[in-house]
Amino acid sequence: MKWNEIEHVFFDLDHTLWDFEKNSALAFQKIFEDQKINISVLEFLKVYKPINFRYWEMYRSNSVTKEALRYGRLKESFDSLKFEATDATINTLADDYIKYLLANNHLLEDGREVLDYLSKKYELHIITNGFEEVQHSKMKNSGILHYFKSITTSEEAGVKKPHPAIFEKALRKSKADPLKSVMIGDNLEADIIGAHKFGLHTIYLDTEEENIEVEFVRIEKLKELLNYL
Repeated sequence: MKWNEIEHVFFDLDHTLWDFEKNSALAFQKIFEDQKINISVLEFLKVYKPINFRYWEMYRSNSVTKEALRYGRLKESFDSLKFEATDATINTLADDYIKYLLANNHLLEDGREVLDYLSKKYELHIITNGFEEVQHSKMKNSGILHYFKSITTSEEAGVKKPHPAIFEKALRKSKADPLKSVMIGDNLEADIIGAHKFGLHTIYLDTEEENIEVEFVRIEKLKELLNYL
């Protein structure tokens, strides 16, 4: 791999640039205070995180709708904690969560500095499975929207990563050659394997530091990108 041939850098957004875990925890803290939900946020998140992960896997495979994801992940979490919440309460919390999530816009460590450096050398792009109406707001509110030449969402593409059609759409929009492009993301299946199968180079951001054996370039911090790009 000749890294000096790269011209286009594609990023996933959540968990890759945008600090989803931190921003999500802050959103739940605010919601629980407002709605007087007497549950420790830390205890809730222990239960919620794996449930949310499973719902996103189902969403990627079209097993659940966006609405079912937003409702189901909260319903199952409260049920697991044996906390009684009405459907009306859960729907209110689901709406408030999106609202408060966008009020917190922390990036992963060194995110802005890395984007500032890379944007001077490459054309930067986003490919995300996140919801259309939310992802643009995240980038705008966190002050990184201007770094990106194109943004491709799964709702726009009609399919979700790792489906090849979303990578095809992103490359077409950006007029990028896959052989001169690299995809950076935290999800091994959706971001890395999906992009690799479509012919892009890849860098796996292992934010959970799982240290699993992979055939791809693996980093644990965004700043390590500068060793390659």
